[in-house]
Amino acid sequence: MANLGYVKVAALSPKVSVANPIANLSEAIISIKKAQADGCQIVCLPELFVSAYSCGDLFFTATLLSKCEEALGSLLNFSGESDTVIIVGIPVKSKGHLYNCAAVIQKGAILGVVPKMYLSNSHGFNESRHFRAGEDCEETEITLCGKSVPFGKLLFEADNFTFGVEICEDLWVPVSPSATMALNGASVIFNLAASNEILTKDEARESLVRQQSAKCVCAYIMASSGVGESTTDFVFSGDCMIAENGKMLSRSNRFSQESGYISACIDVQKLSALRKGSFGDNLKNCGIDIQYRSIKVDLPNLEENRIDRHYPAAPFIPADKETRAKRCRDALDIQCAGLAKRMTHTRISKLAIGISGGLDSTLALLVAHKAIRLLGLPEENIICVTMPGFGTTDRTYTNAVELIKATGSTFKEIDIKAACIQHFNDIGHDANIHDITYENTQARERTQILMDIANKEGALLVGTGDLSEMALGWCTYNGDHMSMYSVNAGIPKTLVRHIVKHVAETEGGEIAKILTSVLDTPVSPELLPPDEQGQIAQKTEDKLGPYSVHDFYLYHFVRFGYEPEKLLFIATKAFDGHYTKQQLSDWLKLFLRRFFINQFKRSCVPDGPKVGTIGLSPRGDFVMPSDADFSVWLDF
Repeated sequence: MANLGYVKVAALSPKVSVANPIANLSEAIISIKKAQADGCQIVCLPELFVSAYSCGDLFFTATLLSKCEEALGSLLNFSGESDTVIIVGIPVKSKGHLYNCAAVIQKGAILGVVPKMYLSNSHGFNESRHFRAGEDCEETEITLCGKSVPFGKLLFEADNFTFGVEICEDLWVPVSPSATMALNGASVIFNLAASNEILTKDEARESLVRQQSAKCVCAYIMASSGVGESTTDFVFSGDCMIAENGKMLSRSNRFSQESGYISACIDVQKLSALRKGSFGDNLKNCGIDIQYRSIKVDLPNLEENRIDRHYPAAPFIPADKETRAKRCRDALDIQCAGLAKRMTHTRISKLAIGISGGLDSTLALLVAHKAIRLLGLPEENIICVTMPGFGTTDRTYTNAVELIKATGSTFKEIDIKAACIQHFNDIGHDANIHDITYENTQARERTQILMDIANKEGALLVGTGDLSEMALGWCTYNGDHMSMYSVNAGIPKTLVRHIVKHVAETEGGEIAKILTSVLDTPVSPELLPPDEQGQIAQKTEDKLGPYSVHDFYLYHFVRFGYEPEKLLFIATKAFDGHYTKQQLSDWLKLFLRRFFINQFKRSCVPDGPKVGTIGLSPRGDFVMPSDADFSVWLDF
């Protein structure tokens, strides 16, 4: 996809002189040149910027209107030097009526003119004194700068996205033009505003922009008039904003005496991926039939070094401490509520869990303990089984035993080595050959024990595997792959670690010491013998690469459907200084290969609570064929 699915935009608020179009044009060109140097493809200026918004009855004078058209002509000549799309506010007279308009220009031509649909006639404003509402206009063409140009309800279509334009008050009405534009395909909306300042209005304006970008699943760019617009009873501040799907990407400093300028890269591919389900159904059901004409736009190329977009290396983990703590609490509550519901539905009052001393089984036990307390059942109803095998180390064994005892759970220990050796003999496998058979025999033996204990005790077997393991297929089919309810199914490995850490920090005492020891233990299935020092020899991340990187790929691949080139591009930004591009490329190929070939495992997983926006349940989260060819995804 061109430009990796980005478009770079700018909201400009140049110095403005009331009723001086020639001076305003000069300031506009200075700001536009700055945006062009920054790689911006579309720039937006404030409402009525060419004339200034505060002209009052000067809008009735032929002098002002002719100078505005003259200035627009000069801007057209300037625009012929580049492919940058310029959106500028200007008063336009047609057939005896004056309209408050946005002119969209590129390459020396006016692509279209969009009038303000709803005029502001309250709180000291009286726009209907000077302008006719665009909503009342039936014209589809007007003459401007000697050319007949499209006028009215327009959308502008680039290669990979569509943008629309509305003007100030249009945003404040209950059903704004931007809403219907979004329903007709626009994922980027520009608003040319002259929004004055009174106490708290900046908060309302920001809330409105954020909310509109979230509800319309779009990017919303507002360019607002600066302090030079201030006159008589009104003060303006140049409050410019760029929001994307509810998140503020950039906002200007208000009340600056200098020209305002903000820019941001919009991820239009992301926005397209998020428009699912009821979004498309709304247009046919809301009773609004608005037809937009489409104007084709060819944007200039966006160089990769101009894509100044930040991506956190841990998309599942909030950076803010308080938000992170709430995320961990909420995840635990969702897991607990799901397990408690399954227990009450099946009328089962006991739980069985295999405890290895590692992260995943630790979290599963914490969830089980919380659910048991929620239901008012005794802690000994949790039957915890530790099953030492050929790879079990003293450290993980100690972690497991101490954790079981600290939670008051029922403790069982069953050594699986003899049973596995018997099985090797039965199938004719040499126990000295440490291959996949050697490893999976242990995993399946453990699952068989747990299933049988659950049956014997009338308990529900709680699965411990997490979302990241399921994405990579890092589980033994019909071994740890299987359970009766998988409480960690919606929790990625990076979040597992933070939830366990959160519990340690919250609980304190002896349990905190045990959990800290678990957190400090390398992630491992412990299916191969320890090294000569008795330490874990089989470390998962030595084989797969860092879970932090795989969780990063998992989030962006499943949530937004990014292509490999874009996944690698954003990974190099997120992990800059930590891993090389070659390492990230190798791990991406490994992730994609394993993700595809292990779909058959995900096609038959047990139920588990959906926790975040990313899920891999075949029953509704992520559905793909088990035998899809991954070749084209590795061609990068």
